[in-house]
Amino acid sequence: MRLRRASGRANHIQKHRDKRLLLVEDSRMFAAALKHGLELTHGINVAHCASLAAVKAEVAAAGESAFSLAVLDLNLPDAPNCEALDFILANNVPAIVFTAAFNDSTRGQILNRGVADCIVKNEPESIERLIAAVDRVLTKGRTTVLLVDSCAASRQDLASILRRGLFAVIEASEAWEALQVLDQGEAVDVIITDTGLADLAGLLGEVQKRQGEDAVPIIGLSEQGDARVAARFIEAGGADFIRKPFLEAEFSGRIRHAAMLQKRIQALKLAAASDYLTGIFNRRHFFMTGPRLVDQYLRRGEGTSIAVLDIDHFKRLNDTYGHEIGDLVLKHVAGRLKALVGDQHLLARLGGEEFGILFDGLGVRDAFAFCERLRAELAKSKIVADDEDLAITVSIGLATIEAPEAFENYLHAADQFLYMAKHAGRNRVISELALLDALAS
Repeated sequence: MRLRRASGRANHIQKHRDKRLLLVEDSRMFAAALKHGLELTHGINVAHCASLAAVKAEVAAAGESAFSLAVLDLNLPDAPNCEALDFILANNVPAIVFTAAFNDSTRGQILNRGVADCIVKNEPESIERLIAAVDRVLTKGRTTVLLVDSCAASRQDLASILRRGLFAVIEASEAWEALQVLDQGEAVDVIITDTGLADLAGLLGEVQKRQGEDAVPIIGLSEQGDARVAARFIEAGGADFIRKPFLEAEFSGRIRHAAMLQKRIQALKLAAASDYLTGIFNRRHFFMTGPRLVDQYLRRGEGTSIAVLDIDHFKRLNDTYGHEIGDLVLKHVAGRLKALVGDQHLLARLGGEEFGILFDGLGVRDAFAFCERLRAELAKSKIVADDEDLAITVSIGLATIEAPEAFENYLHAADQFLYMAKHAGRNRVISELALLDALAS
């Protein structure tokens, strides 16, 4: 048995440092290896017990809510018949079973009891698999599966299997219902659908059309043994294909694998989508994601708005204080914008001292009020440069989005209003609403 050094130790050791794990293992070798690996890789606080009596004493002393997770062997010297697992589950502590006393039948029975995962000892890389499973269970948010099946009985059976595997499940009986779920912004990691679904081709095509490179992986299920069914499904855009009947463990494993790959891809894309200086999204991401979001808003019948924000007199600031202070100002403005805008709306640095905001479903009047708050908050904030307080103001142009057009047209309209704001004296928000209000007065 060999425990490999965890890659990226400096980045991951803080990940679960605020959590406690109860390790129930009577083998000194496995206990030492697991405790060391979990603390090294995740920074988690591990409490080790070698018997059921010790477990009861530990839980009584710390309280059941003290532990985020338990990793335990099924058979202990004073608990040979899963009594430790019974105790852990009765105290509402999530559990991962790590044991040698295991077969397919035992695994099924254990998973049916709501255990997060079951890993067999003495298999290649079993400790690495356990450490990865601990991370998966502790990481906030379960894997969310959108289950699409027009047969109510089949859908109910599949949903039960998925929930036993600790997946979060959203159910839909038709393709249009599934698309509606995605349009509503539900965070879905994997879609599972029966290949006999009416308008399956429409579901595959629309997911690709609406989400592009970020499309959620779709796994097909079929009772047909013909390999051509699987081939056609994959060619149409499916990510994987599983034939019924299937082993529950294989089913759950392949879903987790698809979700894990998707999350890794998204993490890489997020890194590529980030601005190197400010850490917020960059222009490329804004132009790639913006059209898809606008399409979603308009399809839901919601108008929305887009803003372009520019730091006033930024060139003069750079010339006076130097580019180092200029970069400090950019990071300060980006940080304040990120804190004020949050994750609800799409924020990006478009280049230089210019930032873009695509609002999620805000009409022009609400978006105008939002932009006024941004402008006022930024005007109040101060930046210290060479022992001098620098006041920063911004000008904002705001345009409405009410009908399908090229995304560049929306941005160009906001740019025109930004130009007006600059020439009207800076430190203000200009939109068609402001112009109409000015005319009315």
